Amino acid sequence: MKTSALKRRAKILLFGDSITQQSFGASSRGWGAQVADRYQRRADVLNRGYSGYNTDWFLRLASTDAGRSDLFDHECVALVTIFLGANDASDPELNGRQHVPLGTYESNLGEIISLARSNFGEDVGIILISPPPVCHEGRLRFQREAYGEGATGKLERTIELSGKYARGAGRVANEMGVPFLDLWTNMQFTAAGEERENWRDFLSDGLHFSALGNEFVGAALLDVIDECFPQLSVKPAPDTGNINSLSTCLAIPKIGPWHDEIDESGKAFDS
Repeated sequence: MKTSALKRRAKILLFGDSITQQSFGASSRGWGAQVADRYQRRADVLNRGYSGYNTDWFLRLASTDAGRSDLFDHECVALVTIFLGANDASDPELNGRQHVPLGTYESNLGEIISLARSNFGEDVGIILISPPPVCHEGRLRFQREAYGEGATGKLERTIELSGKYARGAGRVANEMGVPFLDLWTNMQFTAAGEERENWRDFLSDGLHFSALGNEFVGAALLDVIDECFPQLSVKPAPDTGNINSLSTCLAIPKIGPWHDEIDESGKAFDS
């Protein structure tokens, strides 16, 4: 993030597919909204999720004038999350339209990271997020509810395929030197390696997040920011948990003085 961000509101960009597009949902306590809540008065969190997209289509979009402007025509970008792969990992026979071969997926992720760096600066924070696990029962139930007698009963997405693509994303993160949030593993297992009995409850339809899943993902993402980008981490007020004059962030100042910093002299507005 360039020093100009010190005088202008910073930006955080969320790149992804429907899981990102839906991340501001009020009824499901969207994970993107949780990030926006943490960065109030400091950074605008911009949702750049495109439902149904895979990494091929995302790059195709980025090559158009409208897409390039939407994705990369931004100043003072402090952080970018890249959350793609749920569609790339579709079964090639049952959903060839969205499927992207694993090697191509990995190459595409590397290209998206390079585009973020070339447009926002080599020092921009980037977090790569793996596709989540797939709950087979949830996907089949979704089929029945959505298509009734037209449901095929076949899984166009599986936990095995999403796991392969999650590991592929991890390889790219390691090669490109960016932090990696492995949701495929972390949603299923605790840090001690024990399976979470309720991990399927994180998914509303076997793929997208429920309110519980959004809470998990939002907290996990903020933890990665705290650990890997401490200068960008916002610490809420210790007594209330609110974002006020007792909240802190090393690299992203708030815009405008806090109300309790303002007196009759108005000097708080001069700094």
